[in-house]
Amino acid sequence: MTTDPTDQFEEYRVLLSRQEAKRLRQSLLDPPSAPVAAGPVGVSLGADGLYDGADDRRLITETLPLVTPFDRLISDLYTVMFDQHPYLRGLFPESMDFQRAHLERAFHYLIDHLDRPAEVTAFCARLGRDHRKLGVRPVHYEVFETALVEALRGRAGGWWRQDAEDAWKRMLRRAVAAMVQGAEAALAERPYWHATVTKHQLYRPDLAVLRVSPAEPFPYRAGQYVLLQSPLLTRAWRPFHMACAPRPDGDLEFHIRRTGPGGVSDALVNRTRVGDPLLLGPARGTTTLGEEDLKHDVMIAASGTGWAGAKALLQDVARRRLPGRNVQLFLGARTSDDLYDPAVVADLEHRHPWLRTVTVTGGAAEGDALAEAVARRTDWSRGLVFVIGPPALAAAVRRLRALGLPADRVRHDLVASSPAEPGG
Repeated sequence: MTTDPTDQFEEYRVLLSRQEAKRLRQSLLDPPSAPVAAGPVGVSLGADGLYDGADDRRLITETLPLVTPFDRLISDLYTVMFDQHPYLRGLFPESMDFQRAHLERAFHYLIDHLDRPAEVTAFCARLGRDHRKLGVRPVHYEVFETALVEALRGRAGGWWRQDAEDAWKRMLRRAVAAMVQGAEAALAERPYWHATVTKHQLYRPDLAVLRVSPAEPFPYRAGQYVLLQSPLLTRAWRPFHMACAPRPDGDLEFHIRRTGPGGVSDALVNRTRVGDPLLLGPARGTTTLGEEDLKHDVMIAASGTGWAGAKALLQDVARRRLPGRNVQLFLGARTSDDLYDPAVVADLEHRHPWLRTVTVTGGAAEGDALAEAVARRTDWSRGLVFVIGPPALAAAVRRLRALGLPADRVRHDLVASSPAEPGG
C-alpha cells in the first residue's frame, strides 16, 4: 500500500508543530540552559570548565574500522533517514554527492577536534547559521541522530560497542547544541539576499567571472566568502570567495571554476546568463584585515580561484595600508595556463611598489611546497599569513605552524565548492 504524499507532508507538519510547541513550553518553564561548551551531563570537564572530549575521541577512533569507509556509512545513514521519513528528501538537492562529501568532512573535523571543544562549538555554530536557509529545524537533528545510530549498528553488526555508540551520541549532541545555538543567535540575521547577474565573462571553457548586483545592500568584508544558490539547482548552496573589496555601487565579483558536470559550478559557468537571479547567503570567513593587522607586513598564499579572495584583500590593503608596510603574494596554480588573471596581477604590482608577487606552479602550488615557498622567500615570522584556496592547502597551514608561525598569525578559510574536485 502506497502512502499518499499529502498524508506524509501533513505528518511532517504535525511533527514540526509539536516539536516547536514543546520547545516553547520548555523555554517558558525552565531556567536558561547552561552554555553549550559545558558538555553533556555525566561527562568529565577539562581544567577550563569545557567538555573534555579526549576519551570520546579515543573511543570513536578505536571503533572507526567497524563502521567506515565513511562514504558507505553516510550512504546507509541517508537511506535509513529517507526510508523512515520520505518527506525529508525534499530538503536536499537532487544530487546528494556534495552533501555526502560535506558530511564526511564534518565528521572528520568533529572527530579530529573533539578534544578542542571551543573550536568545535565555533565550527558548529557557523554550520547552524548556514543551515537556516535550508529549512533545517531542531526536530531534523533528532531524526538525523536516530538514522546515524541505526547506520552505525548496521555497519558494525555484532561487533558494535555501546560505549562507542554513546561517544558518537555525545559528539553529535554537542555539535547539534552548538548548531541550534548558532541558528538562534542569528535569528535577526537574514538567511539570504536576492541578486541578479549583471556580467558573465568566460575566461576559458571551465572558468567564468560573474558580476552580481544584490537587490539590497549586502554587508561583507574583503577576504570573505558566501554561499551561492542558482535557481537551476535549488537547495544546492556552494561557497565562493568574493573577488572584490566592498564597492561604492554594491556589486560583487565571483570567480567560478567548473569542477564537474551537473553541479553548481557547471550551472554558473555554462548555463547562467546576464539577467539571471541568484541567492546569496550571509558573508562568512576569517581571512580579513582588522585595524591592528595593518600594522604588520602581510603574506598571502592563494591557489586556483583562491586568487579571488586574494584580489579582494589586495584591494583592501591598497585603500588602508599604513606607510612602510609591505605585501607578498604567493600565487599557486597547477599549470601556467591556470593563472587566468595575469594582467590584473601585473597591473596591481605595477601600481603598488609595496607588492611583490611570486608565482608557484606544478606540484609546488599546493600543500607543503607552497608553505615552503612562503617560508623561503620572505621573513614571515614578523607578519601575518593568509592562506586562501581549496582544502588541499590545509597542508600549507600545518607546515607553516610546524615551522614556528604562531596559530594566531595565520588565517585561513579553505573553501570547497565541489566534492569531486575541491576549489575556491
